[in-house]
Amino acid sequence: MRKIGVFVCHCGTNIAAMVDVERVVEASRELPEVTYAVDYLFTCSAPGQDQIKDAIREHNLDGVVIAACSPRMHETTFRNAVASAGMNPYLVEMANIREHDSWVATDRDEATRKAIDLVRMKVKKVAKLEPLEEIVLPVTRKALVIGGGVAGIQAALDIANTDVDVVLVEREPSIGGHMAQYDKTFPTLDCASCILTPRMVEAAIHPRITIHTFSEVVESSGFVGAYEVKIRKKARSVDLVKCTGCGDCLEKCPVKVPSEFEAGLADRGAIYRPFPQAIPNVPVIDRESCTYFLEDGKCGICQKVCPTDAIDFTVEDEIITEKVGAIVVATGFHFYNSTSTTPPTTPSTATGAIPTSSAGSSSSG
Repeated sequence: MRKIGVFVCHCGTNIAAMVDVERVVEASRELPEVTYAVDYLFTCSAPGQDQIKDAIREHNLDGVVIAACSPRMHETTFRNAVASAGMNPYLVEMANIREHDSWVATDRDEATRKAIDLVRMKVKKVAKLEPLEEIVLPVTRKALVIGGGVAGIQAALDIANTDVDVVLVEREPSIGGHMAQYDKTFPTLDCASCILTPRMVEAAIHPRITIHTFSEVVESSGFVGAYEVKIRKKARSVDLVKCTGCGDCLEKCPVKVPSEFEAGLADRGAIYRPFPQAIPNVPVIDRESCTYFLEDGKCGICQKVCPTDAIDFTVEDEIITEKVGAIVVATGFHFYNSTSTTPPTTPSTATGAIPTSSAGSSSSG
């Protein structure tokens, strides 16, 4: 059986004013897994840490529970302390009896009982922990940025300017996101496109940034420093290399549907370019609106008028794989209609390992 030591901190009066620390210590001593239990005014102090080190050596402890503040504050402190005493640093657990107990409690007896329960649970956890060993692994020096709005673009530029390759994935046909739709920015009322467009161009020509528009992250695996990500590049039906951006196909398309970029206040064709400064400045075919796809090959006017044969209706989606060491999620937002009785929808999940992401339009900036 593991020999566990429990160290209960007064944290001055932050804990002791609401929690009966002595009761917590006595209750801890009654647990069968606990070999040693004691309290101290400030356990994180140098004398407090020395108390832990001495107890480890004297009682041959191989597990420690610190009942104190949030582990965000001092988990590293206590891990370093036990490691210097020869104990595996990953056999330490902190019971948060300050933020999760004394600071939110109004009754001293209830707060004390809760502190006892929190310590008991951590003791049970430490009893089942297995020692871990730190390892060193190589890091893939490439980053993935999901979302090509102003936040994603700036993140990609910041990373790329440190000589790290970046893959920028954007769900829409162009980078730019919501900011491309704005006229002015709050609170300075600066021109939105004057801020955004230079960054779009800089990202597009940066030698360390690869941009995949009209694409989504569909799967990710691995861990920090070594991720493998699968990206679905949706079929644009317009060749990015052959297209010159002449616009003949846009003028001849007979289909008219509400434009997402114009928030439905204007129309676009089934083949369209989101906005004049779009990057890439190449149209894309909306297959859900295009007559060619809806009516078994009828129409095809855009292909007939294209002077460079850039339009290909047979192109299919492509899955590519990227190996990256870090992932930045900058997937933006949706507007919520407060007058609707329907619950708000959330962006569709685009990554298996990143449930909050959708390889989509830009961050709110």
